[in-house]
Amino acid sequence: MKRREFLKKAGVVAASGAFSPLMFARAQASTFRLEMVSSFPASLDIIYGGGEEIARVLDELTGGDVQITVYPAGAQVGGFEVYDAVSSGAFALGHSAAYYYVGRNPAHAFFTAVPFGLTAQQHNAWLMAGGAQELWNELNAQDNLIAFAAGNTGTQMGGWFRREINTPQDLRGLTMRIPGFGGEVMTRAGANVQNLPGGEIFLALDTGVIDATEWVGPYDDEILGLNQAAPFYYGPGWQEPSATLCLYVNLDTYNAFPPEIQEAFRTAAHAANELMLARYEAENGPALQRLVDSGTQLRTFSPEILTALRGHMDEVHDQNASGNEFYARTLESFTAFRDNIREWHRQAEYAFQNFIYDQSAQEEAGG
Repeated sequence: MKRREFLKKAGVVAASGAFSPLMFARAQASTFRLEMVSSFPASLDIIYGGGEEIARVLDELTGGDVQITVYPAGAQVGGFEVYDAVSSGAFALGHSAAYYYVGRNPAHAFFTAVPFGLTAQQHNAWLMAGGAQELWNELNAQDNLIAFAAGNTGTQMGGWFRREINTPQDLRGLTMRIPGFGGEVMTRAGANVQNLPGGEIFLALDTGVIDATEWVGPYDDEILGLNQAAPFYYGPGWQEPSATLCLYVNLDTYNAFPPEIQEAFRTAAHAANELMLARYEAENGPALQRLVDSGTQLRTFSPEILTALRGHMDEVHDQNASGNEFYARTLESFTAFRDNIREWHRQAEYAFQNFIYDQSAQEEAGG
């Protein structure tokens, strides 16, 4: 949607000359009434609920001085139009996923999910303590935005398929909904990639417009009814070992806030980030069992497929880093952090979990 259309939706007169978005957000002294557009449908209560949680926490932290109305995808703007809507100042806030906007700069993907990249715990560490927030600020400032991590799905599933996928050759000619770098990888593997918002996926899969799709994981996928449109459910989610959602704030609006309000926004985003991951972790296990009980057939991608896809991801990185100085810097930061934290987790978490799962398998085998 064009800037003029966004501004019309926000009730801004385009010919009014210079203005601050805060002029339209502030209804009375010390009270800010703001609107947030979301990339997600309200039916997906956890992921859409991230925006609602931000609004709730801000209301409490500020004693009602910050009031936010949250709009689901399609109510004001389309799911993939959030970035432009907030950048233009038509809306002060957005809840979205940075990798939807790789068309502007492929480096946006680093701040949501990179195939074969970081888990939720690792990604949060990179964003909040590993220098990534400064890179993210630099990238978003080019479009008059600032963003904060505001939700995480945890490790996702690899997706729903109408037919079994056994070898890399089975990916050729497949039409699949998959965004971000995952889509680029699948394109290189020979698939025909589409990028559809959540509300449009079921119909496309059910009618055969697409042969496969990934979304999030068992809880959300069950809500969308994807198990009714395809029988085979593949893991692991190589394309999104975690996925960080974000709060976008118009930078002019954010800079005009007093420091205590800016801090409240950062705190609210962090609260939403933690709660979303906790809710997904609590809900995905029972949802997976319900899917299996209803006839879903679980499958695991073969090592041959995963190795081929990882090779294509290396090609994507090489191509994007060539001639894109910011991408190259971000990749360097991401890779160095990834390698360090993986070595630590190999010695600690992986060793512990490997023992636990091995013991569980032995106990199950022994009856």
